[in-house]
Amino acid sequence: MPEAPRRHFASDNLAGAHPAVLAAVAAANAGHARAYGDDPLTTTVIARFRALLGAEVEPFLVFAGTAANVTGLATRLRPYEAVITTSVSHLSVDECGAIERFAGSKLLLVDSPDGKLTPAMVRSRTGGKGVPHHVQAAAVSLTQSTEYGAVYTPAEVRAVAEAAHAEGLLVHMDGARLANAVAALGVPVRDVTFGAGVDILSFGGTKNGALGAEAVVFRDAALADGYGFVRKQGMQLASKHRFLAAQFEALLSDGLWLESATHANAMAARLAARVREVPGVRITQPVQANVVFAIIPPAAVAPITEDFLFYVWNEATGEVRWMCSWDTTEDDVDRFAALIARVVPGAA
Repeated sequence: MPEAPRRHFASDNLAGAHPAVLAAVAAANAGHARAYGDDPLTTTVIARFRALLGAEVEPFLVFAGTAANVTGLATRLRPYEAVITTSVSHLSVDECGAIERFAGSKLLLVDSPDGKLTPAMVRSRTGGKGVPHHVQAAAVSLTQSTEYGAVYTPAEVRAVAEAAHAEGLLVHMDGARLANAVAALGVPVRDVTFGAGVDILSFGGTKNGALGAEAVVFRDAALADGYGFVRKQGMQLASKHRFLAAQFEALLSDGLWLESATHANAMAARLAARVREVPGVRITQPVQANVVFAIIPPAAVAPITEDFLFYVWNEATGEVRWMCSWDTTEDDVDRFAALIARVVPGAA
């Protein structure tokens, strides 16, 4: 018999597309449809986003998460303006300077032990207002859930947003894993986004079962003004747009986006429970979303990754990241945990 397809714990980007998403794309392939978003399926998906996030929001679909973050922010930034974000944010670490190149904007970084921004952190980077020698802070970008798997509560988002708005700053949320945060919180998604003061939202799909689809959602039409041109300049306006819309139709129509995230979170909790008592393993962050951070002996990494890939997050400390996905199974978790339990004590 052929070997079963392998699953890993390096990233939720390694997972395939959900069968329902693939079926929706296949169904959208029938016949012809108008291009560039002027199709009935896109109209339906826009209505679904508004039902989920608020009747006044303006959603747009793009291919990639980096593009969602950068084009969304670039619509409202001038080249002498800056974005306050954490030093571990995707915008800072994993987007190859895209915001600097595309928008010409600087990042004002703050260190955070869990990847969360606080009102005090925001205020600490707003100096030099009106002084032409200094870049001008114009936006805040927070990640939900954070790069460390921490989840902002609605009250925490609101506090950051209030501090930002008091300083005249817009609030952007990188929601590549927004579904995991909403699943962890058990609150309506609007309560932790626009209802808490977010102005621009990157709504993730790819890490949650899509083939490759993200959304940029603006709080209202005024904030979205000009985005159509920015999206085109940013090479993110799909000609066969219905296939992006089909993916979100599958994710949003029956709550699949939340169901998949709930499952991924549960698998991370299961993994944490299985390895927590293994000698030589120390979990370093609260497990709130779909990721487990732990410190293991460096000598244990190579033998474990022969079977299951994962990332070393911090070479200096031995901290690693184990990420669960919509398709991670209990058997995957149990086999991975059993391997850790065999290898780590001997490598300590």
